[in-house]
Amino acid sequence: MKVISDLNQPTLVDRSLAAVWHPCTQMKHHESFPLIAISKGKGPWLYDEQGNALLDCISSWWTNLFGHSNPRINQAIVDQLEKIEHVMLAGFTHSPVVELSEKLSALTNGNLGHIFYASDGASAVEIALKMSHHFWQLNSKSQKKKFVCLENGYHGETLGALAVTDVAIFREAYGSLLQDVYTVTSPDARKAKNGESAEEVAKHAAAELEKLFQEEHQYIAAIIIEPLVQCAGQMAMYSPEYLRLVRDLCDRYEIHLIADEIAVGCGRSGQFFACEHAGIWPDFLTLSKGISGGYLPLSVCMTTDTIYRAFYSDETQQGFLHSHSYTGNPLACSAALACLAIFETENVLEKNIERSEDLANAFSWAKTDSRIEHWRQQGMILAFDVKKENIKNISTFPREMFTKGLEEGVLIRPISNTIYVMPPYILSSIETMQMGKAIERALEKALV
Repeated sequence: MKVISDLNQPTLVDRSLAAVWHPCTQMKHHESFPLIAISKGKGPWLYDEQGNALLDCISSWWTNLFGHSNPRINQAIVDQLEKIEHVMLAGFTHSPVVELSEKLSALTNGNLGHIFYASDGASAVEIALKMSHHFWQLNSKSQKKKFVCLENGYHGETLGALAVTDVAIFREAYGSLLQDVYTVTSPDARKAKNGESAEEVAKHAAAELEKLFQEEHQYIAAIIIEPLVQCAGQMAMYSPEYLRLVRDLCDRYEIHLIADEIAVGCGRSGQFFACEHAGIWPDFLTLSKGISGGYLPLSVCMTTDTIYRAFYSDETQQGFLHSHSYTGNPLACSAALACLAIFETENVLEKNIERSEDLANAFSWAKTDSRIEHWRQQGMILAFDVKKENIKNISTFPREMFTKGLEEGVLIRPISNTIYVMPPYILSSIETMQMGKAIERALEKALV
C-alpha cells in the first residue's frame, strides 16, 4: 500500500490507492504507474483534476457508445428517477423493463423473444450456462452438462464464466476452482497460412469442432463463442462463415449455441448484433457493456421460445432458479431505452459505416509500418499487432503504451502486443484522425 505523505491534505489519488482495490490490477504497479483521477467527461473526452483532456479511445472498457454525459441518456435517467428508482422484479414489473424487452425482441425479429436480466456481462453468461444445463435436465438429458469454449476466449470472471474463459493468467490463479470444459481451436484469421483465406481458417476450426461433437455430443450442453471478435483475446477476428458452420453443427448434434455479444453487440461490429453478419440466431445471446450506453450496470440473456417453454410449469423447482436484487433496474433500463432511441432516430448503424472508414484512414499508417502486422478491422473495432521482436519487454509494453498515450492525450489499453481502439460512435472525422496520429506518436515513444 502506498503511504500517504500528507495526512492533512491527501490527494484523491492518494486516498484511492489507500482505500480502493482496483480491478484486474497489481496495486504495487501504481507506485510507478500513473493512476488518473477523472473529474468529468463530455462527449468522447475525459478530463482529469488538472483539466487535462483525454480522448477515450476504448469507450471506457467498451461501454460508452454515445459519449460521456450524453444529454438524451441523462434526461431519460432523470425522468425515471422522478418515478421509481428501483423495485424488485420478482412478483412486480414496470414500464422500462417491459418496453426494453419488447424492443430487444423486435430487433431479433422475435427469434430471441424472452429476456432475463442481470447486472454485468459475467452474470449474463452465468445465466446462459445455467439455463442450458437446466434445460437438458428438464428434457431428461441430464448427462448433457459439459461446455465447449474457444481457445483465447473470454467470458467473464465469475466461476462459471471463468470456466469457459481461456486466458492463461486466470487459469493459473483459479483453475483448481473451475469446472472442466472442452476447449477447441479458435478460427482467428491471423492463423492463415500463405494464400489461405479467413474463410478457410474458419472451416478448419469448424471441422475440428465437428470431430468433438461427433464423439462427445451426448455430454455437451452448449458451446459459447464471441461472434466475429474475441475481444479480450487480443482482438482476434474471424470470418462469419464460422458462425454459420457452428450453428449447423449445433442443430445436427442437439447442442446449444451461446453467443456472447457483451463486447461486440450494440452496433460495435457494424450490425446491431454481430450474429447478423452470418444470418444466424443463437439459442442464447448475452449483452451488456454498451446496452446502457456505459451509464449503469445492466446485462441481458436473450433466448428462444423453445428454451422458455421448457421451464413453464406449475412446479416451482422447474422454474429458472436465478435472481439478484437489482434485476431489471428501472434506471438502467431507462438508460438502455434512451440508447435504443438514439440508434433509431440518428441512423447510428448507417453513420458508423462512414465512421469505420474514418477509423481505417486514421490508422492507414499502421498498414505500411514494418514493425506492425495483422492490421484488422470489424466495424468500429480496429486493431494491429506490434511485432514482438520490436518490443524490448513484452510484459511492460502495455503499461508503456498506456503512459505514452496519456502524454499524447489519448486513453488506450493495449493487450500484450496488440494495440486496438473501440471509440464511442460520436467521434468527428477530425477527432478520429487526431486519435490515429496521437497513437502513432505514442508508439514511436514506446519503441525507442
